[in-house]
Amino acid sequence: NSFDIVTPDGQPVRWALNLLGNAKLDDRVYGPELTFRLCERSARENIKIFLYGSTTEVVNRLRDRLQEKIPALRIAGVQPSRFRPLTEEEDRQDVEMINNSGARICFVGLGCPRQERWAFEHRGRVNAVIVAVGAAFDFHAGLLRQAPPLMQKWGLEWLFRLCVEPKRLWRRYFSTIPVFLYLITLQILHLKNFETEK
Repeated sequence: NSFDIVTPDGQPVRWALNLLGNAKLDDRVYGPELTFRLCERSARENIKIFLYGSTTEVVNRLRDRLQEKIPALRIAGVQPSRFRPLTEEEDRQDVEMINNSGARICFVGLGCPRQERWAFEHRGRVNAVIVAVGAAFDFHAGLLRQAPPLMQKWGLEWLFRLCVEPKRLWRRYFSTIPVFLYLITLQILHLKNFETEK
């Protein structure tokens, strides 16, 4: 709730915004596409970016592939995830590295909800726009297949990804999807109004 912009990455979120808020959104803001467009614009505007998160293999391949596709892109640095809570000193060093790099955009690929927590905790400490982009790192690195366009259009990307990565994603989807549907139902039935809550 305290972020400057929260985008509807999934089709079901877009549908819910259109249904409940009359948002009239024609499409979602797909993380991998947002990442690529921001990188293209950064290259045109000579803005440095930083890649934070994921594995060493993924973040290095992502850097190399982005550089191949967008030669003018200035990647100021990369830092893979350590996949554990950071010490205060490690966290301080990471923030210092990002700030000293001169990057104005920091893409964070730590997975949901870790990347959102990281972005929240580092507001005002990282001197760059923080953009949490989830699986975009894996997709652009060429290590994870994207759902077919028709499945994306019909809001079934979650099912495709569950079939591809069942061990990693089953808990997330089986805990978040029912809660999402429950909260949407409460709003449709006017039993709960989240707009007035802070």
